[in-house]
Amino acid sequence: MPRTGVRRPSLLRLTAVELRKLADTRAGLWLLIIIGLTTAVIVTLQLGYATDADQTFVNFFVPSLLPVGVLLPVLGILSITSEWSQRTALVTYALVPRRERVVAAKLAAVVVATLASLVTSLAVAAAGTLIAGATGGSGRWEFGGALLLHSVVFQLVNVLMGVGFGLLLLNTPLAIVTYLLLPTVWSIIGGLVPALGEPAGWLDTSRTMEPLLSDSVTADQWARLGVSLLLWVVVPLAVGLVRTLRREVA
Repeated sequence: MPRTGVRRPSLLRLTAVELRKLADTRAGLWLLIIIGLTTAVIVTLQLGYATDADQTFVNFFVPSLLPVGVLLPVLGILSITSEWSQRTALVTYALVPRRERVVAAKLAAVVVATLASLVTSLAVAAAGTLIAGATGGSGRWEFGGALLLHSVVFQLVNVLMGVGFGLLLLNTPLAIVTYLLLPTVWSIIGGLVPALGEPAGWLDTSRTMEPLLSDSVTADQWARLGVSLLLWVVVPLAVGLVRTLRREVA
């Protein structure tokens, strides 16, 4: 009798598995909880301390992007490095020998988580705007589509940068510290050394990503963003993918 072939799991199924794994560990679960609570706390503080005129949908939404943009990359790092720190890589890559499919599923999972975080931020900002309107605040709802698009790009870039560092280093503490420290050090040096001022304008993500928090980004700003992302996102992802595909699973 002919042997029946075993169907490999689809990318959609692998992505669903990776989404579940994001919340399977205590670190991942608490990180997701903290991301949601951070958004709620920011809006609550603005309702309590911001002037009535500043209590608008945009002012509730945009400030939540910054702290969430720091936490989401850590989630991306954990999605990659937990396979090695918890020694589950042997099982994962035995069940799915083509490692690039696992990495693609992890990327898809963190992208879905990022979009979910944006939906949460929008929902909490909407709730804050309703409360502000009912309690004497401005409660204005003006919100441009360009700002929403820029917000999506801002958060996706952040989380993909984290994934890149995770793939490159394959070690949770080292990847988190390097991700948080290296761009910060480069930003400080670029601001202190006059000769590095111009290169920092193209390679410092704290500068090149700042325009994404507004509803208008010029062609020059997009070009600077693209160059900085080539260094901080594309290179780590590419080199890290090669390292992940070649690393021996022990």
